[in-house]
Amino acid sequence: MESSSSHLGSLPEDVSEDQAQPQENQKSVFASKPSRPPTLNSSQKYLPLDWLGYFDQEEDISIPNSNEVFHVYTAGKEGPVVFCLHGGGYSGLSFALSAGIIKEKARVVAMDFRGHGKSSSENDLDLSVETMCNDVLAVIKTMFGDSPPAIVLVGHSMGGSVAVHVAAKRALPSLAGLVVVDVVEGTAMASLIHMQKILSNRMQHFPSIEKAIEWSVKAGSLRNVDSARVSIPSTLTYDDSKKCYTYRAKLEQTEQYWKSWYEGLSEKFLSCPVPKLLLLAGTDRLDRTLTIGQMQGKFQMVVVRHTGHAIQEDVPDEFSNLILNFISRNRIGPHGVEVSIKFQSRYRDFVNRSSSNLQTDTGEKDHLQFLLQLRNEVGMTSKDVVPNIAVALE
Repeated sequence: MESSSSHLGSLPEDVSEDQAQPQENQKSVFASKPSRPPTLNSSQKYLPLDWLGYFDQEEDISIPNSNEVFHVYTAGKEGPVVFCLHGGGYSGLSFALSAGIIKEKARVVAMDFRGHGKSSSENDLDLSVETMCNDVLAVIKTMFGDSPPAIVLVGHSMGGSVAVHVAAKRALPSLAGLVVVDVVEGTAMASLIHMQKILSNRMQHFPSIEKAIEWSVKAGSLRNVDSARVSIPSTLTYDDSKKCYTYRAKLEQTEQYWKSWYEGLSEKFLSCPVPKLLLLAGTDRLDRTLTIGQMQGKFQMVVVRHTGHAIQEDVPDEFSNLILNFISRNRIGPHGVEVSIKFQSRYRDFVNRSSSNLQTDTGEKDHLQFLLQLRNEVGMTSKDVVPNIAVALE
C-alpha cells in the first residue's frame, strides 16, 4: 500500500525536474491522461440565455379597439412566414432555437398566448379555443394588414389545436401550410383526466430562475439545456408575497376549456384545405380517423425519435429541417404556392380555350380535373396548387 500511495503522489505536476530524472523509464499510468475541461457548477450550467441569439427582435402587438396586447418574437427577412403557436404553459420562446435556423430561409413569428409570457389581456384565464383563434387572427391582421404574406401555421400541443381551428375556419386566405406538433385527438382526450394531477405534482415554487431551468431539465419536461435556458424564464413570474418564482400560466384554473381544445380535432385537421404535416414524438399514436386519413394520403406524418413532447425545443435542428423541407416540398414562397412557368403557360392556354364554358357546372368540373392532371404532369407535390382545388374535388 505504501508504494502504491507514494506512486500516486508522484504525479508529473507535483514532482520537480531533479526528482523526476531517475524515474525517466517509469511512466505513470496518468502520464497521457487528457486535461479535464473545467466543470460548471449548477448555477452556471442553468443560467438564462438571451433570446437575441436566435430571434431578431420582440414587439408588443396592440389589438385595435381592445385592451389586448400580444407579445411576439420575430426573425428573418425573406420567404413565407412560419407563424408559431406554443403549447399550454410554454411561451413563444419555446421556438427560439428553431427560429435561429429557420430564419435563414423563411420569416418566423412566435406569439405569446394570453395568460402566457409577456402578453396581457382583460381575461388571462379565457383559454377557450374560440378566443385563442380570434387572438391569432387579430395579431396577424394587426401585423400584416389586409394583404398578409403566405403563412405556415405551426402549433405545438395546445397551440397545435389552435392552429387547426384557425385553419379550419378558412378565415386566413394566405394560409399556405399547417404543421401540428405532437398532439392527437385520441391520446389528448384520454390524458385529460390525469391533467390536474400532472399539474399539481410538478414543482410549484422556485427560489431562482436557475433552479426552475434545472428542474425542467432534470424532471424531463425539456431535454435540451440550451433551449430551457432561453424559454423557461418567460414561463415564470415572481411572487412578492411568497418571495419565489411561480408559473405565469395558471393552467389548473382553465380546466373548463381543455375538452374543447381537442374534441373533433382529427376531423378538423383533415378538413383543412392546405398541405399538412403532423410531427409526433417517439411513437406513432394516430387515432382511427387520422390512420384512415394518412392511408388516403391526406397529410404527411413524421415520427421524431429520441425527443420529448416539445420536439421544437429538444431537437431544434431536426425540427427546423422538417419545417423547411415541408415548405420546399410544397413550393411555398413568400406569396403562396410558387407555380412553375410551365404550369402557368399550360393553365393560361386552357383558360383561353374554355373561357366561355367555365361558369357552367360541367366547365367547372373540367377546370378542376385539368388542374389536377396538370399538377401531376409538371410534378407539383401538393393538391393545393390553387386554393380550394382539393376541397372542390373531394
